[in-house]
Formats: sequence, C-alpha cells, structure tokens
Amino acid sequence: MAIDTTTSSTAPVREPLDNPRLSTRDRLVLFVLCAAQFMVALDFSVLNVALPELGSDLGMSRSALQWAVTAFALPSGGFLLLFGRMGDLYGRRKLFLTGLALFGAASLLATLAWDPASFLAGRALQGLGAAAIVPTGMSLLTTTFPEGPARDRALGISGTLLSLGFTVGMVAGGVLTDALGWRSTMALLAVFALIVLPLAPGLLPESRTPERPRLDVPGAVTVTGGLLSLIYALSTAAGHGFGRADVITTLIAGAALLTAFVAVESRSDAPLVSLPMLRRRTVAWGNAGGLVTFSMMSTVVFVLTLYLQEVLRLSAFETGLVFGVQGVLSAVAGTYAAKVIGRFGARRTLVGSLAGQGVLVAALLGLNAHTWSVWLATAAVSLASMCHLGAIISYGLTVTSGVPDEEQGLATGLVTSTQQVGITVGIPLLGVLATTSDDLMSGVHTVLGLDAAIVLAAAVLVGLGLRGRKASGAAEAEAVGAR
Repeated sequence: MAIDTTTSSTAPVREPLDNPRLSTRDRLVLFVLCAAQFMVALDFSVLNVALPELGSDLGMSRSALQWAVTAFALPSGGFLLLFGRMGDLYGRRKLFLTGLALFGAASLLATLAWDPASFLAGRALQGLGAAAIVPTGMSLLTTTFPEGPARDRALGISGTLLSLGFTVGMVAGGVLTDALGWRSTMALLAVFALIVLPLAPGLLPESRTPERPRLDVPGAVTVTGGLLSLIYALSTAAGHGFGRADVITTLIAGAALLTAFVAVESRSDAPLVSLPMLRRRTVAWGNAGGLVTFSMMSTVVFVLTLYLQEVLRLSAFETGLVFGVQGVLSAVAGTYAAKVIGRFGARRTLVGSLAGQGVLVAALLGLNAHTWSVWLATAAVSLASMCHLGAIISYGLTVTSGVPDEEQGLATGLVTSTQQVGITVGIPLLGVLATTSDDLMSGVHTVLGLDAAIVLAAAVLVGLGLRGRKASGAAEAEAVGAR
C-alpha cells in the first residue's frame, strides 16, 4: 500500500544530491533526531555505575538490580518492529512525538521513584517510549535526507552520536552519581526530552496516508511476544546463567513465536514484515553484520570493564577515562565515515570495518596483569570502536538504501531491532564465560578470542553474501559519482 510522503511547508529544503552541505533547517532537523537517539543511547549505560547506590536507597537486593536494566530492555527491544510499522501506517512524526513525551514523563517518574515498583514502572515506560522514538526517528531521517552524500552525512552524524551516547553515559553516570546521587542520572534524561520535545513539531515532516490500512495484529502479537521472550531470557541469563527454568522456557517460547511469526507473515495480505524484503541480500546480510558488530563490541566493553577494575585495580573514574578516549576517537571516526563510504561504498566499508574490529579485538589478547596493559587496552578498544562505528553507519545504509519511503519504517525497524538484540545477546552468550571463570584473566582472554573469531568470520561471510551486489543501491551509485 503506497503512502503519500508529501511533507508540509515546514519540511526541510533538500540540498542537491551532489552537495552534501546541509541547510540551516536540515541541521535543526538533524539536531532534533540525533538528540533523541543520543538520549536513548545514554539511557543504556548512564545507570550502570549507579546501581549499587540505587539498590541501597530503594531497598532492592543485588539479584533484583538486573531488573533496572531488563525493565528497560524488554519493551525497548520487543516493540521496535511494531512501532516502526505503526509509524509507516499512521504517521511517523506523531508516534515520534508520543514516544518523546512518554520517555520524558517516565524519566521523571524514575527520578522521583519512592519504591522499587515505581522505579521499575518508570524504566519500563522509558523502554516503551524508546521503542517508539528509535525506529520512527531513523525513518524520519532516511526519508528527510535523500540517498547519496546528504543521507550518508546525516547517518554518519547519527551513528557517531549513537556510539558516543553509550560511552558518555558510562562516564557521566559515575560523575553524576558521585556528585548528586543516582536520581540525577534519570533527571538528565528528563531534561533531554524537555529540550527536544518543544522543537520537534515545527521541524519534522509527517507522512500521510489517504486511507487507514489494517494493522497485521497476528504478526504484531507473535513478533512482539517472540522478541520479549528472547530479550528476557538473554537478559536474565546474563545474571543467573542458562540453567534456570524461566530462561529455558522463554528461550523456547521466543523461538516458537518467531517461527510462528514467519508463518503468519507468509500468509498475511498486509504483513507487518515483508518477507521479500528479508530475502534481499542487502537487508539479510546487512543486518547480520550489524548484529555481530553490536553484540561483539558490547561484550568487549563489558569484559574490559571487569579487567580494568578487578585485574588492574583501576578506579571507576580511571576506567571511565579509558572509555572516554574511546568515545572521542569514535566521534572523530564519525566525521570521516561519510567520506570513507563515499570513496569505497557501503558494502566494502561494512566488510572492512568488521575485519578491522576483529583484528583489533584480537590484539587485546596481549593484555596481562601488568599496569602497562592499560595503554594497550585504551589504544586497541578505541581503534576497534572506530571500526565499529564504520560498521554501524555502513550497515544502516546497506539495509535502508533503495527501500521505498513507505517501507522505511519497516527497514529502520529491522535496523534498530538488530541494534537492541545485538546489545542484549553479546554479554549473556560470551560475557558469562569471564564472570564464571575461576581465573578472571583467563576468562577475559577466552571471551576476547571468541569475540575476535566471530567478528572476523562475519566479515568473510558478509563479504561473500553481498558479493556482486550493490550494498547500498542508489547511495552507492551516488558515491561512485562523488569520487
């Protein structure tokens, strides 16, 4: 079903395709969309170092603290595809603004929480708001900026801030908690929403459809239930292992529901996910590359945090400085990502970035208990993060380029679902090998070795899967013309 994506008079004036410079309105639109994405990325990490103080203040046991993370991850990952499609059908700006308002109100509730139940309710509502913000924000970006240098540059900035947000959250969380207490981490998110929300209505274009299509309810139920089950199982396994009955049950349920989802979509007249889209090499292999780069990089950050604090005995502040360097170099990489993609194309950039990430993670196998290893850790993880950022941006371009505007929410929903699932699965699958090892140093080496092997294997498979195909459609054609 075609959707009229004609924008109102407030829509940004688009630059010619051969001119990547952005107009003032373009910059304001990009600021609003990127600030919202940055806010969500910040939420993934800003609370981590505050968990012990939070538990003491609200009376939450150590085992219950995992729900401070899981309560956000469940809805934020589980509802992404549903909300991405709802944005396509009923209006992206409308759903984006609703998500922003809900996220801001939920952050305020979490800030003022008086007991565990009120805090976890705030976190769950934050996740629901994030599930609306992320796919609609990304699809607004890809439909506002045309394929070619303008979109490459916009996605480069967005990817940089996405990566930077996670890193800044780790550093800012420690500083804010020490200075103002754990509640300040949630208050920061409320302030972000308060800044972005008033600017968005007058700047963002709206998609419109002349008729109200029917939503694929069976598909929505099965995919949302499957993702919720999968994310719950993996999040719980990170803290308690895979032997628990609820972990095993929800893993089986998640697999069954996602299998049922594929069957439902193959028979639906108006599917939530177009199976022919999933059969596209660019969509399938692009998302595979994205899943690997997110899951494996989140695992590296997790095990390095353990290594720096428990083996090298660095303080939380010193550990934050290591990841601060990582964030700075990621920002630098973001400024050059569009030029690299313009020179080599999205496919080659994705494969090369995965290969670089794998090699640099392998370099971390040289870590030991000597204090000089902090320099190796800082250099290798920072350079690996630069490659990781290149993979983030190029896989997003690979998946979304060439997709019609009326399906951009669907495509970006797949992209962002890959991000959320990737961030969720890496630590339970590999990180647990470090936390359960009798010798932490040995466990760290095992995890890093497996991590590097998986990323390098993915680089080979993605390269073969995309061989002979243009990974980013018209965007890559534009890139050739820009050389």
